Amino acid sequence: MKKQLLSLAVVSTLSLSTLLSPMMVNQASADDISSLQQQHEEINKKKSSLNAEIEEKESKINEIKSEQASIDSEIKRLDLAVEDATNKLEEKNAQISKTQEEIKELEAEIVVLTERIEKRNELLKDRAASYQESGGNISYLDVLFGAQSFSDFIDRVGAVATLVQADKDILEQHQKDKTDLETKQAEVELKLADLEEMKAELETLKANLDSQRKEKEALMENLRQDEKEMHAEIIADEEENAVLAAQAAAIQKAINLEQARQAELERQRAEAAAAAAAAASASTSTSTSTSTQQSSGGDSNTVQAASLPPVSGGSFTWPASGIVSSGFRGSRANHHGIDIAKRGPNVPIVAAADGVVIKSYYSPSYGNAIFISHSINGQVFTTVYAHLSSRSVGNGAVVRKGDRIGTMGNTGQSYGQHLHFELHKGQWNGAKSNAVNPLSYLP
Repeated sequence: MKKQLLSLAVVSTLSLSTLLSPMMVNQASADDISSLQQQHEEINKKKSSLNAEIEEKESKINEIKSEQASIDSEIKRLDLAVEDATNKLEEKNAQISKTQEEIKELEAEIVVLTERIEKRNELLKDRAASYQESGGNISYLDVLFGAQSFSDFIDRVGAVATLVQADKDILEQHQKDKTDLETKQAEVELKLADLEEMKAELETLKANLDSQRKEKEALMENLRQDEKEMHAEIIADEEENAVLAAQAAAIQKAINLEQARQAELERQRAEAAAAAAAAASASTSTSTSTSTQQSSGGDSNTVQAASLPPVSGGSFTWPASGIVSSGFRGSRANHHGIDIAKRGPNVPIVAAADGVVIKSYYSPSYGNAIFISHSINGQVFTTVYAHLSSRSVGNGAVVRKGDRIGTMGNTGQSYGQHLHFELHKGQWNGAKSNAVNPLSYLP
């Protein structure tokens, strides 16, 4: 009978009775198993939903990458167009510079032509004045008929011919110079105007291309940011999915332990009833002896845990010694727990209640973190211990209230050595909608 009672104590230590307050062991029932099974089903549904969200986000990332490739191609096209416009602008600037040099040369020619025209104007004015002074009656025939001899006539004919041709040449050259001047001025002015117009068009085109490229770059940057955020969301979803999977496994283990515990209790009741009927006094003596041994075991644990935070009565105990450096502020400040700080090395962290370790791992945000599931009076609770320097329990471990599970640290998104402690009434989820103020549950 003593061996049977000792067996009961061992099984109880490894069974779901470790998930319950010691005063509530005998109150466990099939309702507890049903509640745990319901929690298990809800977690599986949440996992399926998260997997669907992850697939949807991965699909969106592929769409973003496709759009990025399209925009990248458009940016390359715009780069080529800008390069072409820049080359053409340089070409037009060179042509404008050359035309401006031609204009300078033309201006020098214009000065010469202007001087010629002015000289001819003076010559023509002199001819006109001479003709006016003669009364307009002198003609080349009078000059010819005024010859004194034949040889004089011949000389006069040559002179008249020369004068007539000279006047004709002067007038023709005068007209030609004026026409050339006007033509050259018109040509270079038109050429310069055309070049300036083309340059303005190219500058407008380049400005538009630069503007389009900036827009595409801004869009590309937005897409990169969207992709980064989507990857971050997927990582968060995958982390939550992993915690949920571990949570489901822990609850399944809790169900199995609870079933085993109830079966063992039933077997022990039958054996105890048979033993009581056969030898009531022997049973009482053995029970007293066992009680004494168990009490001694408790003293041993107390000595062993002397450096640990004192284990208090009630459902939960403080997970660490120290001061509360930051309180529970919930969603308004995204702080769903309390921070307990204490200086010094090797500050122990203990389980706040009996439970099963859901997940013990390193999180980018929590750092070294431990999630524990508890079943207290039929209610599931989840505790979270974050920013540990080290962890001493693994996934699926069964822990007792006050057992050391790690050491206080400063890992993950943390500032200074402390324990971030969360208490969730129900399952843990990414939205932390079940988070409650731990101070309302700690003694």
